[in-house]
Amino acid sequence: MKIAMIGQKGIPAKSGGVERHVEEIAKRLVRAQNSVTVYRRSTYDTERIDNYDGINLKDIKTIDNKNLDAIVYTYRATMDAIKNKFDIIHYHAIGPASLCFIPKYKGIKTVVTVHGLDWQRGKWGKFGKAYLKFGEYVTGKRSDKIITVSENLKGYFIDKYKRNEEDVFFIPNGVNFTEAKNANKIRNFGLKENEYVLFLARLVPEKGAHYLVQAYNKLHTDKKLVIAGGASYTDGYVDRLKKLSQPNKNIIYTGNISGDLLTELYSNCYIYVLPSDIEGMPLTLLEAMSFGKCCLSSDILENTGIIKDENMGETFKRGDVDDLIRKLNFLLDNKQLVSSKGEYSKKIIEKTYNWDNVTESTLNVYRFLTKG
Repeated sequence: MKIAMIGQKGIPAKSGGVERHVEEIAKRLVRAQNSVTVYRRSTYDTERIDNYDGINLKDIKTIDNKNLDAIVYTYRATMDAIKNKFDIIHYHAIGPASLCFIPKYKGIKTVVTVHGLDWQRGKWGKFGKAYLKFGEYVTGKRSDKIITVSENLKGYFIDKYKRNEEDVFFIPNGVNFTEAKNANKIRNFGLKENEYVLFLARLVPEKGAHYLVQAYNKLHTDKKLVIAGGASYTDGYVDRLKKLSQPNKNIIYTGNISGDLLTELYSNCYIYVLPSDIEGMPLTLLEAMSFGKCCLSSDILENTGIIKDENMGETFKRGDVDDLIRKLNFLLDNKQLVSSKGEYSKKIIEKTYNWDNVTESTLNVYRFLTKG
């Protein structure tokens, strides 16, 4: 099959769950003898190459503006994909999916993966939220098939848009099981094994890093707090976050990280914390658990769908800093429990979340659309 991927910022993935998701399934689709083209945005900061692990890369010129970047890129990528007569155009995220109705008029099948209800995210103003809601509507009404990364999202689209069960598929994210690395590069940040709490995600309001900083400032601990990740048109939020952190020299900001440094951060943290208000399916949570780390997350459905019981990790009431403080103190005081929860969660993740299975399930959606 000839498949186009539109919506992601680009690959190779530097940060962001959508980019990693696209990279992992695109690699495997190519290995399964499919032709895959990933459309990248000109604003994506990476080497300009035409091919990556057998994936065709095509850069689309766009505008470096929060409200215009995605839509300009998506329109131009869609027009190019129609011209090149793909069998499937696979849109990622509800914003880019707002244009999925265009290729349908040309007889091209469309699939949309919903990674979350993006209009809920705090970085968007009125125009952005309105457009993303339009994208959700078009996804619900016009896409041939919908893939959601959580059971909760699947139910949402079936109920709200009266889609049939066979039109909406729950296919979770996968995770790569990478061998742990000893603390080496992270020593440049003054970090040692098991001596820091890790937050790793985009620095946007809905990820809840501000809750964690507020809670950490009230703890009495020698363990440091690492905030790893970069802004996504949220420089104002990052400035407020760093101002909130100023009194505490044990809060360390690394910026965007990847490669060996990313692996080291996961491998050597004491616990991983994800205090998010909104998620699709949190890939960073899966990744941390794959390294055998005990995780503490907010109790939203998308997180508790992964941390299914107390043997796998801990949760706190969303947005409740006092409850977050209680759970952090509990885990800081119980080293053996932290270790056992991490080991147990790793076993469960290994059985459940596998990129090969994710790719095969996605390929089955394509086959269903193109059969006959």
